Amino acid sequence: MTTIQNALSEWFSDNKRELPWRSQPTPYFVWISEIILQQTRVSQGYDYFMRFTEKWPTLKDLAQASEEEVLKMWQGLGYYSRARNLHRCAQQVVERHGGEFPASYEALRKLQGIGDYTAAAIASIAFDLPHAVVDGNVFRVLSRLFDIDTPININEGKNLFAKLADEMLDRQHPGLHNQAMMEFGALHCVPKTPDCINCPLQAHCLAFANGTVAERPVKTDKLKIRTRYFNYLVFRIQNTKELYIHKRTAKDIWINLYDFPLIETKEPTDINQLLQKDDFKQYVGTKDFTVGKISKQFTHKLTHQTIVAQFIEIFLEEKLPICETNDILLTAEMDMEKFPVPRLIDLYIKLKS
Repeated sequence: MTTIQNALSEWFSDNKRELPWRSQPTPYFVWISEIILQQTRVSQGYDYFMRFTEKWPTLKDLAQASEEEVLKMWQGLGYYSRARNLHRCAQQVVERHGGEFPASYEALRKLQGIGDYTAAAIASIAFDLPHAVVDGNVFRVLSRLFDIDTPININEGKNLFAKLADEMLDRQHPGLHNQAMMEFGALHCVPKTPDCINCPLQAHCLAFANGTVAERPVKTDKLKIRTRYFNYLVFRIQNTKELYIHKRTAKDIWINLYDFPLIETKEPTDINQLLQKDDFKQYVGTKDFTVGKISKQFTHKLTHQTIVAQFIEIFLEEKLPICETNDILLTAEMDMEKFPVPRLIDLYIKLKS
């Protein structure tokens, strides 16, 4: 193990990317970077990290922000539960620990949105505590080094790789070791066409010896992807620059983000069918309206579902009969940029402008 540890450390020293959370590995910076990079490439997450830490340079600053501000700053990264958990975690650290992250894996693990991986990353990188991280990159490196065919997305596999990562951990330099493992998987031991010929771990890699590099890691079949059809009603007041927006408060995707009033259907629906639906009549009542432009279909893929959306402009002579609530409100079109919206809505708005 020591030989592998040394090889990784040397490779990391020569090849690591210069990143702000590495040059300043404070618990706050490490935490922000890890949450952003959970489902995001470094090339995309870097700018978000910079914007977050410029706007909220300390954890206490972030804790005092509104959730809507945090969601707006997060816009475009997806997986918005990460942003809500980020905000709540900052508040918990202020409430429970006086605004300073606890130097304990167990205490970190009790905070909102911090799982085994993130707790291990903060504990090892910021506090130099001996906790091994296991992310997608580490799964790939370990599965190839030891030619493991146990699926990484079942409990048996997760437990096996966690145990192996812990056994491999350099306990004298856990933060350095963890970063080296993750960086090696991100830059060298990549998913497709890794550079095995020039790999510093080639002599130790059982998958290379057995010709199974392309088959590692193993995953079980993915969950079935369901398709949903969103028919967005872009209600506009005639001869004004006002439109109605909708705040998503139900337990569904994009909680607390804004989109437009929506009718969801089980299959593609044309405009004539849509206008006859009770949901549409509940919006409009007996008010006069005219149908404007109907957008092309937008296809937006999420982890376990695909959204097929169309946007239908509806021009009204007067306000909708429904009363404005916290969920549906009338706003100036120019103010739309102030609201946090899903990427799908942002794309539509940009195409319209």
